[in-house]
Amino acid sequence: MSQELSYQPGHPAPLGATCQSAGVNFSVYSPDALGMDLLLFPDPSAVQPDRVFTLSAECCRTGDYWHILVPECGHGQLYAWRARGPRKPSQGHLFDGDKVLLDPYGRAVSDRLYRRSAAGARGDNCACALRSVVIDLDRYDWEGDRPLGRHHGREFLYEMHLAGYTRSPSSGLSENRRGTFAGMIDRIDHLRDLGVTAVELLPIFQFDSQDAPEGLSNVWGYSTQSFFSPHAAFSSHPDPAGAVDEFRDLVKALHRAEIRVILDVVFNHTAEAGPDGPCLSWRGLANRQYYIPSPDAPGKYADFTGCGNTFNANHPVVSRLIQDSLRYWVEHMHVDGFRFDLASALTRDQDGRPLERPPVILAIESDPVLASTGLTAEAWDAGGLYQVGKFPGKKFAEWNGPFRDDVRRFWRGDENTIESLMARLTGSRDLFSLPGDRPFDSVNFVTCHDGFTLRDLVSYEAKHNLANGEENRDGSDHNFSFHHGIEGETDDPVINQLRLRQIKNFLTVLFLSHGTPLLLMGDEARHTRQGNNNPWCQDNALNWLDWNAVEKEKEVLHFVHRLRRYTSSLELLNDNRFWTATSPARPGEITWHGTQLGKPDWTPSSRSLAFTLGRPGDRQILHVMLNASAKPLVFQLPANRSHWQWRRVIDTAAASPLDLILPGKERPVLAGSVKVESRAVVVTEEMNAKS
Repeated sequence: MSQELSYQPGHPAPLGATCQSAGVNFSVYSPDALGMDLLLFPDPSAVQPDRVFTLSAECCRTGDYWHILVPECGHGQLYAWRARGPRKPSQGHLFDGDKVLLDPYGRAVSDRLYRRSAAGARGDNCACALRSVVIDLDRYDWEGDRPLGRHHGREFLYEMHLAGYTRSPSSGLSENRRGTFAGMIDRIDHLRDLGVTAVELLPIFQFDSQDAPEGLSNVWGYSTQSFFSPHAAFSSHPDPAGAVDEFRDLVKALHRAEIRVILDVVFNHTAEAGPDGPCLSWRGLANRQYYIPSPDAPGKYADFTGCGNTFNANHPVVSRLIQDSLRYWVEHMHVDGFRFDLASALTRDQDGRPLERPPVILAIESDPVLASTGLTAEAWDAGGLYQVGKFPGKKFAEWNGPFRDDVRRFWRGDENTIESLMARLTGSRDLFSLPGDRPFDSVNFVTCHDGFTLRDLVSYEAKHNLANGEENRDGSDHNFSFHHGIEGETDDPVINQLRLRQIKNFLTVLFLSHGTPLLLMGDEARHTRQGNNNPWCQDNALNWLDWNAVEKEKEVLHFVHRLRRYTSSLELLNDNRFWTATSPARPGEITWHGTQLGKPDWTPSSRSLAFTLGRPGDRQILHVMLNASAKPLVFQLPANRSHWQWRRVIDTAAASPLDLILPGKERPVLAGSVKVESRAVVVTEEMNAKS
């Protein structure tokens, strides 16, 4: 059949499927293939192609690239590849001519018929394989929208699962819009009201929802099938090409609300998993190039990700794919930034050794298209490489894991926490100590998608992950959590009040610390996952924002909103330089205290700390008192300037609305000291007594 069809040789560049006046040019990288077929499908439900082109190596191959131009073909066309070549696992070749393969540069994916099991078994899987979709990128009207680029000033990040944001019926959306890009557009008002400056979306690249234990679903999306395609299931549009424009609609709407879009990207591994995993794309085209091989077991992969394989990010072809993907999402989808999952895996060479100057990181940082794009690294991997503060990228901010752990340990009442807490409050200069490092390079968080929610952090001392089907082995055992008397939910009003106070304590320290604060979706509504600290495979209420709780939990919601407004008005928190500590020689921006002025308690048993933020003459001076002990403590206040007085702004032990008082209504502190209740924060600000 292929010999009777009309086609032209086409060109090796650009890679992927490109709409042209003469048709569509298809190009794919496969250096060791001996033959290549292009399959065209008439519609998403077709189990077999209606056209098959067998490419001639004489005219349709240039170097390592196979290419063809098909006339009378255009936007929306479904297609896939078959690659024929050697199957010699010991030499890294895993060709399987029976498998239908996605285009690594495909711009959209049709997954209506997909079965992961068929892609992993021997034999033909055409009837239930993924298909790429041709996208004409010039058809969309951006209406003048451009990427917002880097945020100038202090960012407020909101980490969220796109589908989980509106998946619950409580969202009030129609069924076809719940859990979609369109559904998120409908509820942007919540993000705007919180004061969010950027949403950090868990993976929205096309991922394998079937990569999960039987009966469960891969919800979080850390199982990439395509680095260029928005996830088809997140689209409310039945057309496989619809996800592209629907995602663009979302970006445009967020930009109109002055909210930046940051994508959590997974370039460290793919959905093809270990050697026995499915053959979806890269493995069937260029296995030796795309993956880091195991040095001890020929035919197997090095696994620095915990997911069965590690992408060979510093191979020239793979590095270019990563760079091309990032450029695509900026140029054609107007994304403003990226958070790199397990970014340390990208610093390893083909033998798995960490590189001082990884080519892929240098390429990303020097790319002019990405010059104004925000870059953030999760600076560790599952192979034990931990690079927080030392990630080999000058333009990367970093997730600050020590911030999470040290703040949790302090409020749990652990010993030996004061010195580390001081470092975290001031931007973690002990970690970010390289020339050019700044406080905003530290992405501070107490909770994130991976681990307990804020409510569960103060309600559980152990993980409860049996529902994940792994006998509670998955998820971290090092949570530094405290249930305050009873494991799990309780009706005890005393315990519940203490838990609420602790939630406010965590939030207050998060927003008052120098750096970039990140809030987990749902923490503003006291979302619970019932003690499951790794619900990656739970497509249910554990991962869905409960909009009834958004309405019910007004106390925390309002506290977050007011805390964001208040801290955004503080000049020192918005100044991206490290503070200096006051010394006998000169005043600095921060002065440390204990319950007594100038006498911080650094003993192992200390559970209290105070600090003054601001120098004499500054317009804004704060005095912050933290008490993690089990009893109230009395803290001295610094002397006031003439005609000024301390006014209480925050008291996490007080009921709303006195927990955070709006500007102009602050209560004066008439004594020279303040009583801070057990496990509480009090913040005072020096204000003109006449105002």
